[in-house]
Amino acid sequence: MPRSTPSPAITCVGEAMAVLTPVEEVPLARADRFTRTVGGAEFNVALTLARFGVPTAWVSRLGDDGFGEHVLHVAREHGVDVSGVEIDPDRPTGLYVKAPGTAADGSRRSRMHYYRNGSAASAMTPELLAAPAVAALLTGSRTVHVSGITPGLSASAGRTCDALADLLRPLPTVLSVDLNHRPALWRDLDDAPLHRLLDAADEVLLGEDEAVRVLGTGTAAGVRAALPRARRILLKAEERGVLVLEPGRPDLHVPALTVDVVEPVGAGDAFAAGYLAGRHTGLPVPDAVLLGHRCAAATLVVRGDQPRQLPEPVA
Repeated sequence: MPRSTPSPAITCVGEAMAVLTPVEEVPLARADRFTRTVGGAEFNVALTLARFGVPTAWVSRLGDDGFGEHVLHVAREHGVDVSGVEIDPDRPTGLYVKAPGTAADGSRRSRMHYYRNGSAASAMTPELLAAPAVAALLTGSRTVHVSGITPGLSASAGRTCDALADLLRPLPTVLSVDLNHRPALWRDLDDAPLHRLLDAADEVLLGEDEAVRVLGTGTAAGVRAALPRARRILLKAEERGVLVLEPGRPDLHVPALTVDVVEPVGAGDAFAAGYLAGRHTGLPVPDAVLLGHRCAAATLVVRGDQPRQLPEPVA
């Protein structure tokens, strides 16, 4: 009899997109050659976790097109379990284009142009989670990770996140949520599903600025009060580092690392992956946060959405 595939330790749920970046650092209107990579918050986390050797699965939907085939190829190449990925015969795989920064002050920060409306991932529904392969991944994982981008893809994606929280609530599985707030996604949507996802989370990762936008406060005390169910909150203050907030314990500050930033895209996802990898291998929380900082630093110094080189393997 064939051996059963072991359950992943961590399952990530969310969109992946093809990424096109001009080969030369010129304005987009003058670019005629592009490199193709893959991005997307939860997909970035899944790839980095798998590179750390963490058994990882990714749940999503892709178009039946060349971009979708490439996303699956990249995931499999990294060892990510894609048995929970659904192929849509009608809707396309999402896409975004990076326009290199050309600011007179020398900023190299890229501008992102997203083409994700009507994508296969935006058509996620609760039925995706009910599929036997997907349900097995989610209920068999120690941790399920999702970002606040996912409920913002569409109303049906918001309902999917509600269903995810309902599925995990009676289980020992940890629900990890990276707020990753994108105001443009919520322009025409009710953000109630985002708040319900945060309220259901066991662990929340968020920046001070986005906490102010979504929760109305960026202080440690205010965020604690706004997320009373969370077992752990990582409140990120960019170059000042991270405050770890846990019920009944004093705030713990873990300083950030200093690097010369090339581009910030993907650094938050790398931080989440490093932190989750550290916790998976039993690192104390401060050391896991430090590993997150190191992963973020490795992403800040490259153009890609994932770190080119990982920090030393997790012991």
